[in-house]
Amino acid sequence: MIDQKTIERINELYRKSQAEGLTKEELAEQSRLRWDYINAIKANLRSNLETIKIQQPDGTLIDVKKRHDEKYGKQNDAN
Repeated sequence: MIDQKTIERINELYRKSQAEGLTKEELAEQSRLRWDYINAIKANLRSNLETIKIQQPDGTLIDVKKRHDEKYGKQNDAN
């Protein structure tokens, strides 16, 4: 989970990179924080997608995650 403090630090490093440049340590920190942010966004999106249910014309609900797991099995978990 990314908190507001982390987002502020990402923005601070970005502004500094535009104004004067970053040290090697700051570049490494910026890269790590960005990857943490991206991974948090991916996890949030995956969580949201896994809760989707589609209503068929006959009124039945299809659980998208369950259908995906049945169709593709566990092969995508390794990727």
